[in-house]
Amino acid sequence: MELFAGGGGLAMAVGRAGFRPLLYSEVATRACETLEANGAKERGDEEWIPDPGGPVPLVKGDVRTLDMNYLCGKVDVLAGGPPCQPFSLGGIAKGDEDKRNMFPEMFRAVREIQPKAVICENVVGLRRKSFEPYFQYILRELSYPYLKRDPDSTWQEHDALLRSYDAGLRDGRSSDPSGGHELYDVVATTVNAADYGVPQIRNRVIIVAFRRDLGVDVEEFKRSVRPTHSYAALVHSMRKGDYWERHREIRGHAVPDHVRERVMAGLPKQVAFDTEEASRLPWRTFRDALAGLEGEPPLPQDLWSYLDRKEHRLGGVTNHIGWPGARIYKGHTPNELDRPAKTVKAGVHGVPGGESVMLTDDRVRDASVPGGWRYKHRYMTVRETARVMTFPDSWVLEGPRGEQMRQLGNAVPVLLGEFFAKAVANALDNARSTR
Repeated sequence: MELFAGGGGLAMAVGRAGFRPLLYSEVATRACETLEANGAKERGDEEWIPDPGGPVPLVKGDVRTLDMNYLCGKVDVLAGGPPCQPFSLGGIAKGDEDKRNMFPEMFRAVREIQPKAVICENVVGLRRKSFEPYFQYILRELSYPYLKRDPDSTWQEHDALLRSYDAGLRDGRSSDPSGGHELYDVVATTVNAADYGVPQIRNRVIIVAFRRDLGVDVEEFKRSVRPTHSYAALVHSMRKGDYWERHREIRGHAVPDHVRERVMAGLPKQVAFDTEEASRLPWRTFRDALAGLEGEPPLPQDLWSYLDRKEHRLGGVTNHIGWPGARIYKGHTPNELDRPAKTVKAGVHGVPGGESVMLTDDRVRDASVPGGWRYKHRYMTVRETARVMTFPDSWVLEGPRGEQMRQLGNAVPVLLGEFFAKAVANALDNARSTR
């Protein structure tokens, strides 16, 4: 079951891990249109469970009005990314006092459906020092979701109750009448998506919880979600030449010498490459994404004659549309092709930091810059942004460009979600009980 489904990144990821979706919930109109374009069907008031391979029921609207009790005992995984604006560095950061904080709805869902596992993604701002006490409260509330908070109490008062109950369980003063059926073991992991094969620097918190009566080996799960890729391995690959040779083979021509020389000159003189680093794969870069990570064809890059906001079907893929007016300036620097992209944000043009702008391999003479050459830049297309978020080209995005970019910026990168969902699946498969 997927709450806050958005444009479908986490839902797709959990599906790839082998779970069959029973319900999507989403409030944003354009995101709902995207979900419907990719196989979901509006459920309406009638509650029903889909057949294998059938359309996924989609409930549109405020999740606070959604009754989930009919799915109790039928859900293996509850997944979702509660709206992150309360904790985001890009928002006003009111945290738990912000009415957009939807963690209480995740806890309500856990109480109503008692899933075997929970996967929750959120911004790394949740781990800021000022929010750390509330973050720990979130973890405790997910551990004991049936100890419902009194509407008239503060979160601090509820947290004190949870702390006392937790201490009582540990020393035998408290008892669990459910036999572990309503208790959860919680693991919180701070991740950089690039460390898991996503061609993007994206720092997030992944919270996973397992129902305690299942006997999941939590320590083994923690080991299973260690990073698989590294920056040091990327540097090593570039210095050996493997990275450049791979792109020559994909494109049929080499990356221009002046680009390769510039990138190599910017690499650190020394980078740790010990046994652990040697066991990891190289970070994937923006260039890797544009070349195609999972069998997709390379995306055409020569869009200079097509910056007209029109779909020219370049390369035969949708949403690869040139957009005029890109600018770079101090504090608004572009993505470089031979690094992971910057964090995709839920904005269109004016996002701080230049996250929607890219520096290309093309250059023109310019006596005003050092070296006499200036590299050309442009806006990333929606499809290029989707590649950075590891959405397949077949995934349909609905709405105007701004809404498509917003859905992508709010999504979970598919490969990151898939990695953690597969780890959850393996943990459940290996648990001593699968009740």
